[in-house]
Amino acid sequence: MNWCDRTSAVLKWESEETVVPYRCPTDNKLHRYFIDFKTYIKAKDGSTKIYLVEVKPFAQTIPPIYPGRQTKSYINQVATFVKNQAKWTAATKYAEDRGYTFIVLTEKELY
Repeated sequence: MNWCDRTSAVLKWESEETVVPYRCPTDNKLHRYFIDFKTYIKAKDGSTKIYLVEVKPFAQTIPPIYPGRQTKSYINQVATFVKNQAKWTAATKYAEDRGYTFIVLTEKELY
């Protein structure tokens, strides 16, 4: 990630090395969620803040709009949204338990 390499406050970053277990409501099975990035950021007070970062299209962060009938596309969008919510709930808890912060970035934050 270019931003991490070019930003002096980023002390270290890792890609897809943090694995969080979660139960997916679509199949009720345990899965492993590989979070996109783990960043170590030097805060203004000199402390180090750790962020778990997921990068997703904005459309996957909001519930899909019902098109008036249950198309295959709509069903897939709902399943993706539900799966992402389960992942992010597990990641938030995982981060909080360790004193980290979990965030989801979309094109709206990145551009």
